[in-house]
Amino acid sequence: MNTNTRRFLVTAAGLALLLAAACTGGATRDAATSAPAEPASEVTSAAVPVAQRPADATGQGAAAAVVDAAPIQTTASAASGSGVPAPAGTAVALPQATPTHASVAALATADDADRIVAAEETVLNRVYGAVLPSIVNIKVAQRAAIGDTFGFGQQGQGVQPTGEGSGFVWDREGNIVTNNHVVAGADIVSVRFFDGTEVLGDVVGTDPFSDLAVVRVDLPADRLQPVALGNSSVLKVGQIAIAIGHPFGQTFTMTSGIVSAVGRLISSGATSFGIPEAIQTDAAINPGNSGGPLLDREARVIGINAQIETTSGMNAGVGFAIPIDIAKNVVPALIKDGVFKYAYLGVSLDSVSQEIASLMDLPQTTRGALISEVTGGGPAARAGLRGGTSVARTRIGQSVRIGGDIVVKVNGIQIRSSEELIAYTALKARPGETVKMTVLRSGKEQTIDVTLGTRPG
Repeated sequence: MNTNTRRFLVTAAGLALLLAAACTGGATRDAATSAPAEPASEVTSAAVPVAQRPADATGQGAAAAVVDAAPIQTTASAASGSGVPAPAGTAVALPQATPTHASVAALATADDADRIVAAEETVLNRVYGAVLPSIVNIKVAQRAAIGDTFGFGQQGQGVQPTGEGSGFVWDREGNIVTNNHVVAGADIVSVRFFDGTEVLGDVVGTDPFSDLAVVRVDLPADRLQPVALGNSSVLKVGQIAIAIGHPFGQTFTMTSGIVSAVGRLISSGATSFGIPEAIQTDAAINPGNSGGPLLDREARVIGINAQIETTSGMNAGVGFAIPIDIAKNVVPALIKDGVFKYAYLGVSLDSVSQEIASLMDLPQTTRGALISEVTGGGPAARAGLRGGTSVARTRIGQSVRIGGDIVVKVNGIQIRSSEELIAYTALKARPGETVKMTVLRSGKEQTIDVTLGTRPG
């Protein structure tokens, strides 16, 4: 017997069983001891993912041992080399399958994949369970006049449902955060929790500029579980993003994806001002998700789901959430005063691209926020900032007003685009504050003091 290859004896009657085991990837057993092969993984049953692998005839998982085996010899040549077929019942020597580096690597990869999937399932389950008591379904209605249906010369008032959305508990005082567009124009707001509790709420504050609103419910503090807040300024593309809400009325639905992009400027919907630093995600967001939270894997709110980019009205993998850092500024003011006041500069802007820099005879590496127009009588006009003086066309035919001041710094903070200047005024500046703006004018830097106003409503 070759000492380099362990062999065992089987009868011709048992050959079929061996072939079946080999085909299913089953672990082989030593003929002398019948001891089971060592398991490929030390994962306990408690850590096995929901989707189990089917067991083979030995009780091992179908992928428990992946091996490269030499062809099984069924002739007498296995012992003598004569090539004569073995009579029925004659024992033949078969080489035991020996794992190779490739097969061990494949097994490790399969086990790793199972662990990764199980870990993701665990995270999603944990997040859902942690925030579910904080999520609410919001239904809104308007009062409408009812005609004199029965001819009695009287009119009454009825209630007309106008829509629904999502929201989440902000604090133990009963404040619920949602989108402004969910509750705008509503006369009646109904708030329903996962445990079936349903109460009427009062809209205490709205902000059409950020598309945020606060609804207050009258419930004991111990019945309210506020969400944990994350930090949208540190988000990275590729992070897990989890949305929970009520798409198409399918209450308390969770979807997941990733943060697809950050720093987007999206429309507020109700005003001409944009919402800066929006989060883009491919987690499914549909009608009814509006106002619900976008969460990270630690169950912290990183954004408030608000919009989708679509040509069909349904999710197409491009959704947007208002960053939680804006909500941290806006929501406390809505709770206290019912409104939030934004700083206002009074300009129209374009981002300086390589092409625009060339059109203005500036180094192609120049970046900043180009002032294309200045609103008459506004803070920028009073400070002496200048808008564009001529119109040029880019190579793809877009018109751009050039020649104006280019804002490159505010209070020493670098500004590289129009979006960054909009974000600064929305997130960091306050009405009445005087800021130092560094601008490029005719290719030369100069600093101008600008006292910011209050954004007109």
